[in-house]
Amino acid sequence: MGFARTCSVALVGVEGVVVEVQADLEPGVAAFTLVGLPDKSLSESRDRVRAAVVNSGAEWPQKKLTVGLSPASVPKSGSGFDLAVAAAVLGAAERIDPRTIADLVLIGELGLDGRVRPVRGVLPAVLAAADAGYHQVVVPEQTAGEAALVPGVSVLGVRTLRQLIAVLTDEPVPDEEPTEEGRPDAMLAGLLVPGAGIGTGIAADPAEGPDLADVAGQHRARHALEIAAAGSHHLLLSGPPGAGKTMLAERLPGILPPLTRQESLEVTAVHSVAGILPPGEPLVRRAPYCAPHHSATMQSLVGGGNGLPRPGAVSLAHRGILFLDEAPEFSGKVLDALRQPLESGHVVIARTAGVVRLPARFLLVLAANPCPCGRHTLQGVGCECPSSLIRRYQARLSGPLLDRVDLRVQAEPVTRADLLGQGGRGETTAAVAARVHEARARATARLADTPWSVNSEIPGHELRTRYLAAPGALAAAERDIERGLLTARGLDRVLRVAWTVADLAGHERPDSGDIALALEMRTGIARGVPVGAGERA
Repeated sequence: MGFARTCSVALVGVEGVVVEVQADLEPGVAAFTLVGLPDKSLSESRDRVRAAVVNSGAEWPQKKLTVGLSPASVPKSGSGFDLAVAAAVLGAAERIDPRTIADLVLIGELGLDGRVRPVRGVLPAVLAAADAGYHQVVVPEQTAGEAALVPGVSVLGVRTLRQLIAVLTDEPVPDEEPTEEGRPDAMLAGLLVPGAGIGTGIAADPAEGPDLADVAGQHRARHALEIAAAGSHHLLLSGPPGAGKTMLAERLPGILPPLTRQESLEVTAVHSVAGILPPGEPLVRRAPYCAPHHSATMQSLVGGGNGLPRPGAVSLAHRGILFLDEAPEFSGKVLDALRQPLESGHVVIARTAGVVRLPARFLLVLAANPCPCGRHTLQGVGCECPSSLIRRYQARLSGPLLDRVDLRVQAEPVTRADLLGQGGRGETTAAVAARVHEARARATARLADTPWSVNSEIPGHELRTRYLAAPGALAAAERDIERGLLTARGLDRVLRVAWTVADLAGHERPDSGDIALALEMRTGIARGVPVGAGERA
């Protein structure tokens, strides 16, 4: 009788649970039993592991074999347990010393020829192993760079099962022929899931992406875009078709600062689990940009799927931008599903297979036309939409959802002078990004000893007791509350925007002008604040 154990990781959403893989050999009729709540793809590992072991030159034990995955109550899915199962079987058969694998964490799928294929979710799996106290992991060679992002963990990348056996038995490591240059690597197929991106993508380098200078006119909307980037405030752009709403949203990633190390790890973990992490780029350094089509279902937006839920658009946009173009065309239930993650920064999805908590702290940008035909606010152009239809169309963006949007800006029609460049080109992305970076630095210094990093995350109680505006600056906001133009949540959001305006202007704290601009961009009521006020000291 032989026994061996090693470890792997089961992913529940983007959180990992270390699983002990045990193999037991007993005399009897040759059989292979896998227990421990495996799903279909994991149950099929019996055939993959057997073929991989034989084709790697090792002898398959002709005994009664039982492989257990503990804890048995945790659902386990995917083919990432293959490598750990093979190592445990070889340890029980005494092909390798069971002691050498007892404290190893092995992650990877096995091909029938013994090659180790990459799997999704390596980063969160290694993070879970490190948190559990493990210091040595074995992963497929293609994902070794992703696993190496976790500090304090020794990573071994292997190409085949033969290489792993040689390393564990102190034998000469065989040289496996790499894929010929120019030929597609079929081993990378397991990393990317077609159609899983849901309109998301890693933002391009600002030097290579679209430039804000390309946007004609729209000075007020450009200023709102800068405030949104500096404080991570949600933004609604309303206006007729062709005014430049989508152009502005597409240029927002270029003025956002690069992700911090911790933010990069969070975003990389989500993208790795979703299967949209670009090969060869183990760490996502720029904020993601996700723009789902208005026909997207609730499951694709907040997460879902068969079995354990998978990340949706709100999680793929974590620490980045979620852009909903033609927002009133989205289903009302889909839009209202955003209310909870907008407040909490995460989404909790309950399914029969389990409950998953996914990160979802994103910057929401909505673009909307004034009516179905888009000509309602244009002068000299007839709008044929009945007033009742216009009201129903605008009501698709519910009051509770709009109450969570900090900035509401009207994008005016572009004039001939703006199109011809007679008023001069607007500022470039690089110039605006520099001001955003300075404003973020001021906010970071002010919030250094707090759990918050940007103004939009500061709780309302702290804004009213700890981070006070200048004396008398809130007079206009108090009048709006008495008139019913502001809710309690709305006041908190006005204060957050005012702090961002102050940071952009270099003020110590918000003054009456900063508050007035924040009120104007929330209520849409002109306060006599000139365009661009508050941008500079």
